Amino acid sequence: MPRVELIMPKMGESVSEATIITWSKKVGEMVELDETIVEIATDKVDSEVPSTHEGKLVEMLFEADDVVQVGEPFAILETELGGDTSTATETKLGGDTSTATETKLEDVATPTKTETPVATETETTTITNSGERFYSPLVRSMASEEGIEMTELETIPGSGKEGRLTKSDMISYLKTRGSAPAATNVKVETKPTPTPKAADPTHSPVKIPNTGGTEIVEMDRMRKLISSHMTMSKHTSAHITSFVEADMTNIVNWRNSVKADFKKREGQNITFTPIIIEAMAKAVKDFPMINVSVDGTNIHIHKNVNIGMAAALSDGNLIVPVIKECQNKNLVGITKAVNDLATRSRSGNLKPDDIQGGTITMTNVGTFGNLMGTPIINQPQVAIMACGIIKKKPVVLELVEGDVIAIRHMMFLSLSYDHRVVDGALGGQFVRRVADYLEQFDTNTIV
Repeated sequence: MPRVELIMPKMGESVSEATIITWSKKVGEMVELDETIVEIATDKVDSEVPSTHEGKLVEMLFEADDVVQVGEPFAILETELGGDTSTATETKLGGDTSTATETKLEDVATPTKTETPVATETETTTITNSGERFYSPLVRSMASEEGIEMTELETIPGSGKEGRLTKSDMISYLKTRGSAPAATNVKVETKPTPTPKAADPTHSPVKIPNTGGTEIVEMDRMRKLISSHMTMSKHTSAHITSFVEADMTNIVNWRNSVKADFKKREGQNITFTPIIIEAMAKAVKDFPMINVSVDGTNIHIHKNVNIGMAAALSDGNLIVPVIKECQNKNLVGITKAVNDLATRSRSGNLKPDDIQGGTITMTNVGTFGNLMGTPIINQPQVAIMACGIIKKKPVVLELVEGDVIAIRHMMFLSLSYDHRVVDGALGGQFVRRVADYLEQFDTNTIV
């Protein structure tokens, strides 16, 4: 019977790999077309991968916790389909030629095996089984080419999932390492004292005193990802925060007047979040250099305003789905996108593409009754804005008739930005402009 390779599909922009969580089928079981065959994790999102063919599962090419590259085969099915409906890959994996194809597949993988010593593969297996960092074949190959031993490799900070080393981590490290004399490299490999010194602040174990009655629990997978990402961000960007206070009175009154009709017509609530996101999109148009990403010494200026929205999950963790192309959406469109992503975040039904491609982020700390916050930048972006609680307070208003004290609905906005590329003037002007758009909100807006 002809055999078919199931290929790990592309799951979103810049998603290059996935970790297998569990298999939904066992070897020998039949798989229907579009039936879930494996559950995977990419960054912060868990997803199900459906089968693209119908047949019997005859081989699992990976086990649980293995990392699979996008475009790489992860399973083989025996199918009754053949001939004119088969793809090129299926033809290669046909019944009579399966042995030859397996040999060809091994030959394709030979360069990686040749570049990476057998001893390194053994070390990688040991590291994986003992709970240490996983090193991809590419990272191991780069380490082998540069003469980096495992003791040195373990000291390099990683920005990947669960602290894993990525290609960009290796490139950044090699730039620094390569600028030192050759003798230094030898010393680092044989006496890795200088490198651990630099890594001590993030990797040195902290001795925790036993205070009695202590329960020790391991971080779950998402908390490990968040920890790694936040630590990497603080290490990467020079954080600075600017604050302004916005008068939200007109928006509060307008929302109170339209929310019942909107809920009746659209079947969902209109909150303050989409209004703030709309104001951010307008301000980005005025200050496009806030909507950038940094890659080494290159600045990527994004034309689309893709605003990430930090959302709290039921387990207390955070996830940041992205509202794409906010500059082309009106308030109703943004509201529907916000509600859809918030609902799917809470139910765990986000797709990998839903959290990709963000260019700037907002987080609503006011949801928890907080007055203001100093959020950490969501790399590789350069800015994130926090919105505090909307609170009534006495405010001095400057009127033509004179100054008066009035009760107003006020909210603090705080913008954390990367001082490597965003100066205080730009950061301060941007967050002030967001506040201006909120205060100038048209109360005649129809939704």
